[in-house]
Amino acid sequence: MARIAVIGGTGYAGSNIVAEAVERGHTVVSVARSIPSERIEGATYIEGTLLDVPSLAAELEGVDVVVAAVPARGDMVGQVRNNVAELVAELPADVRIGVIGGAGGSLIAPGGERLVDQPSFTEEYKPEAFEAIGILEDLQGGPASRDWFYVHPAGGFGGWNPGERTGAYRDGGDVLVTDEDGESYISGRDLAVAVVDEIETPKHSRERFTVGY
Repeated sequence: MARIAVIGGTGYAGSNIVAEAVERGHTVVSVARSIPSERIEGATYIEGTLLDVPSLAAELEGVDVVVAAVPARGDMVGQVRNNVAELVAELPADVRIGVIGGAGGSLIAPGGERLVDQPSFTEEYKPEAFEAIGILEDLQGGPASRDWFYVHPAGGFGGWNPGERTGAYRDGGDVLVTDEDGESYISGRDLAVAVVDEIETPKHSRERFTVGY
């Protein structure tokens, strides 16, 4: 079993990852700026923030995997990319990094354009999408000694559309996963299944991958 820290562990993606990892018997630390009143039994909750990387890195001592699930929204706009890069540099070389990005960096076809560059992509979401893409670029350009994985959720992923846990998903590599009707969706719990599967049985060393139904 792994010792997993989830930064943004009380958010939508993060809380689902915490729940899935705890259910599978991992030691899980949920990190957020405040400790919630409702907690997942079996997880440890600590206060921490990407805005104070030295303190955060000290709190993560002894973990095997750190999953960053902090979107660049609200007061975090413009703050996530640089601080994730700083945290990655601070952590021991044997700590694996996981990042939950957005759908915007996914390709719309093998070797094709990115979703964020399509006319249909909502303008207000572009800053968040480009910051998430920047995190991926930093990981790709980082030292080969650092193992990481980066997950692009489906386009319809979010707390407004939570869905259920089926335990099933498709891995689309670089390409956005869509169904036969062209819809792109995955529930919060099944995104978490994909993340914990990757932690338990790594298939994407220093790679990104998309998930959906």
